[in-house]
Order: sequence, then C-alpha cells, then structure tokens
Amino acid sequence: MQNNTNTQLFNVEVEKELDVSDVIASVYEALTEKGYNPVNQIVGYLMSGDPTYITSHKGARSLIMRAERDEIIELFLEDYIENNLKK
Repeated sequence: MQNNTNTQLFNVEVEKELDVSDVIASVYEALTEKGYNPVNQIVGYLMSGDPTYITSHKGARSLIMRAERDEIIELFLEDYIENNLKK
C-alpha cells in the first residue's frame, strides 16, 4: 500500500505566448508544402472559423486554432496599412 501522506510536487509548464506572425508563417509554409493556395485557405478559415480549411500537416491546424481569429485579422490589417497607406 502506498503512503499518501507526503506532499507531492507537481510542475505545470506554462505555454509560451504565441506570436501571431510566427503562427501565420508556419501555417503558410505547411499549406504551401501540401500544394494549397495559402491565401485562399487562410481567408476561408478566417471567414468561417472552420479549421478544416487548414491542413494538419506539421501541426498547422492545431497551431492556427491557438491564435484568435481577430488577432490574425488585426495583424493583416496593420501590415496592409503600414505598407500600402502610410506615405
């Protein structure tokens, strides 16, 4: 019989915060490797919320679901404004 009177130490690893641009880069690479049009697939995911638009290759589907869709859209919009509208 085990002695359960001793305190057990339990360590939980904290997930590091996601960098949305790194997520997009990884997902883009996985989609490209599988022969998909990454723009169409990512837009489909962002519009519908359906993760099946993203391949599971290299864990891309689970990775993109860890980022909030609004954060991804915000990143794209900020980049577009910075590179196309600011003179």
